[in-house]
Amino acid sequence: MLGFCEKCHDMVEYYIKDEKKQKKIKGKTIEYIGKEAYCNECGSEIFISDIRDHNLAMLDKVYREKEGLISLEEIELILEKYDIGKRPLSLLLGWGEGTLTRYLNGDIPTKQYSDMLKKVLRDSNYMRELLERNKDSITDVAYRHVNSALQKNENLTDAATVEPEDKIDYVVQYFLLNSADITPLALQKQLYFAQGFYNAFTGEFLFHNNCEAWVHGPVYRSVYYKYKDYGYNPIEEKDYEYGDIKLTTVEKELLDSIVRNFGCYSGKVLEKMTHAEEPWRVTRKGLTDNEGSDLIIDKKLIAKYFNEIKSKYGMFNISDIRDYSTDLFNKLYN
Repeated sequence: MLGFCEKCHDMVEYYIKDEKKQKKIKGKTIEYIGKEAYCNECGSEIFISDIRDHNLAMLDKVYREKEGLISLEEIELILEKYDIGKRPLSLLLGWGEGTLTRYLNGDIPTKQYSDMLKKVLRDSNYMRELLERNKDSITDVAYRHVNSALQKNENLTDAATVEPEDKIDYVVQYFLLNSADITPLALQKQLYFAQGFYNAFTGEFLFHNNCEAWVHGPVYRSVYYKYKDYGYNPIEEKDYEYGDIKLTTVEKELLDSIVRNFGCYSGKVLEKMTHAEEPWRVTRKGLTDNEGSDLIIDKKLIAKYFNEIKSKYGMFNISDIRDYSTDLFNKLYN
């Protein structure tokens, strides 16, 4: 990694340290953990734009959490959940048409506006009320998209209440029991890695469910709707007994390895990992970064990629997954 050191007057290698930081926002002191870069040659602090952006993002995150405000990621989830654009959502809420755009560009909403957005995210009935009440303020195309998304969500919710437990449910339960803290985002990514590596080591798929290439990485839709209300908070549902989880010894061994080697990373880190991998990137080819999608990641593509990874890293045992997870993290963050 190279950056310009003003003291050395040259491009130099640098190292990064985590540091406690403080910033006053609207009269309130916000403490957070940021990063700083230092020259390897003279030890002087140097400016790195990516680190500045990281610190601003961390400050924003901590401030929103402290004030109970909706996060940028949760706003993006709303757009994805209801297949709606920024402008029509603003209009359905009775706001100026550029309000959502400003929020997604970093402006912080008031508590009142934030609470409205949180209600939209967790309550589909509230969204339907807004849609019917203010449908004349949006185009017919936007109305049909939202109505279709609401119908799809309702159908999936109904199906989840009557269908018998699926294999993926046992895998989810196992992850919940064996993880200290796991958010819905991290859970989705660990399911994806479990599916891929199980196929690489056994030639079979762990569960039949299809994975979709959403904005924030691979997503199993039924699992998303089951735990979506947790947002970016850890899932607290852990009222399971081991006897209820119908998995083989080999399956549990694979899942233990996934927990050890991927469960140590946050959901956002795992998201970035899956963004670097071929199955998600190939499936979303031609889409913009923030464009919603229900495109299915072909299981053959997942199998091909993870079998190639197994071969490339010379994996003979399930524990060898560690080599890949560590290498991928280092490539993304060093």
